[in-house]
Amino acid sequence: MQRAYPVILHTDDGVTYGVTIPDLPGCFTGGDTMDEALANVQEAVEAYLFDKEEAPEPSRLADVLSSEAAEGGTVAVVQVDLDFLDREPVRVNISVPRRKLDRIDAAAKRAGMTRSGYLVHAAERTVREG
Repeated sequence: MQRAYPVILHTDDGVTYGVTIPDLPGCFTGGDTMDEALANVQEAVEAYLFDKEEAPEPSRLADVLSSEAAEGGTVAVVQVDLDFLDREPVRVNISVPRRKLDRIDAAAKRAGMTRSGYLVHAAERTVREG
């Protein structure tokens, strides 16, 4: 699912750009060129919404254009792919040595989790730290 989010670009030197996304307070990115800064919006949104269930609806472009935050900046609209928010479970098939699977199952039981839940939890923790 794609959504078009208005963003605000600011530059002090006309070369490097900072980007804020008004609909995601505290979400920002940048780049050495305007094109690079805009291309980095997708990654910034994914990091910002990593643990969220859904993304907010985009603001009206007219509201962002007339906002105080847009003064002195350039407003653009960026298509953001929100497919990463899809939480529908997908069955996967993995191979794990029996000894390791037994250890995973024991740890999951101690944590009061299913095997799948435990593996997902461990993988998410590794991704965040990594």
